[in-house]
This record gives sequence, C-alpha cells and structure tokens, in this order.
Amino acid sequence: MQIVRNSEELARARTAVGGRLALVPTMGALHPGHMALVEEAKRRADTVAASIFVNPAQFGPTEDFSRYPRREGEDARMLEDTGCDLLWMPSVADIYPQGFSTTVHVASVSRRWEGEARPGHFNGVATVVAKLLISMRPDVALFGEKDFQQLAVIRRLAADLNIPTEIVAVPTVREEDGLALSSRNAYLSEEERARAVALPRALEYARAAIGEGKPVQMVLDTARKSLIDAGFSRIDYFVLVDASTLEPLDAPAGEMRLIAAAVVGTTRLIDNLAL
Repeated sequence: MQIVRNSEELARARTAVGGRLALVPTMGALHPGHMALVEEAKRRADTVAASIFVNPAQFGPTEDFSRYPRREGEDARMLEDTGCDLLWMPSVADIYPQGFSTTVHVASVSRRWEGEARPGHFNGVATVVAKLLISMRPDVALFGEKDFQQLAVIRRLAADLNIPTEIVAVPTVREEDGLALSSRNAYLSEEERARAVALPRALEYARAAIGEGKPVQMVLDTARKSLIDAGFSRIDYFVLVDASTLEPLDAPAGEMRLIAAAVVGTTRLIDNLAL
C-alpha cells in the first residue's frame, strides 16, 4: 500500500492510477465498519484509496477534537490487510493552507438535527469532502449509512457542484447486540457500553411499532422515554423523517428514516434505521 502525505505526492500517485478509483474518506480510529467500506470499494473499482484526516473544521469549540483517537500505524495496517492500495494522510496545513478562507455550505438537508445540535459541523464536513473529492478525483466515494444526514449532505454537495463522483452508501455495521460501530464507542466505560445498546433497541421498537400502524408521536415519545430510563442523560433528537429531505414526519409516507442522537455518560451516539 502506498502512503502519501501531501498534495504533490497525491498528484503523482493519482496520475499513476489506471482504471476506476474508489475513495473511502475517514478520520481514522478505524474499525470493521470502515473495512466494510473498503470491501465494497474493491467490488466497485480497480484501485482503492482511503484518506485519514481528523478534520478540525467539523468540531465545535466544546467538542472532542483534541482527544479524538489517532492510531496512524494501526489504521494503516488495517487498511493494507483489507486490500487498500493507496492511503492519503494529509496535514492540517495541506488541507487548510495559510490564507484559506472558503467554506462550503449545503442548505436544506443540513439545517435540522445535527445542524442544530452542532452548529457549523456540516460546513466543516462539506468543505473537507469537497477538497478530498476534487484533489483525489475518484470515480466513486463510499460513506457509511450510520451518519445518514452527513450522507445526504454529501450527495447534495456532489450534485450541486457537478463533482463527477458516484456517492455510494454502505449499510451500518453493528456489534452482535445491535450497537452501531463508531470510533467514539472507545470513549464508553463498561457500564456506559451496556446502557448504549438501548439506542438501537429503541430504534428497532419504533420501526416495528410504526410498521404496525401505531401513532408516530406516541411511538417516538415511548422510545425517548426508554432511553432516559436506560440512563441516557440527553436526547438531542429521536425523530421520523423523510429519507430524502430529512424533514420530520408525523405519519408514515414514502421512504422514511428514523434518526437519533443521544448522550450516555460523556459520549454522544448517533444511529438510524430505514423504514
């Protein structure tokens, strides 16, 4: 696996790539969910590249940028063992050089939910993903469905800016008890980890209950209460939304998604399920 660390090395490496190129953008702290993205990338392209960049622009002033897990050596070994061909690990100065003053803002789908809970977050995501796609010029880029609103933002970004990269969603990878794999799960204590499984269970309950025709608001209220009863200290949102627009729904209609964000201990978890 070739490792490149700056734009000049990347340009040379990209020129040497023949056939279809797939990109798996990450912030490192890799787990089997990321490896599922690499495996899907191998099925869709001749060459697979990954990026590792902990993006400061998507962290708020009170969030966990400084303590976000960084495991460069272990991450590189995991990617190589899974069949990644090229790893791009740029510095902050390479992505945001002196004088950098451009921000990409994707309206509509970024307005609610994570956009309200983490002001400025999606501007940071959209800006760095635009830079990654423009710099790497992949034929396809793969993102996990666990960050469902992020996926919607990136799809809108690519369409609006005419970036000729196919955006592919890969299903969420879960532990045996249903908890979605996340780099932030490493923050959970043993007790918090046991409580955290209440989140996917609440989503599963809500999906089944709405499918049975129970009133949406009643179901959502019951699901939220189950999280508080399980020891979650805060629920930022637990809602049923239109899968395309992310606007809230008070009755089933078309393609839908249950999306949720809640805090257990000091760790904020997000998850979602399709209906």
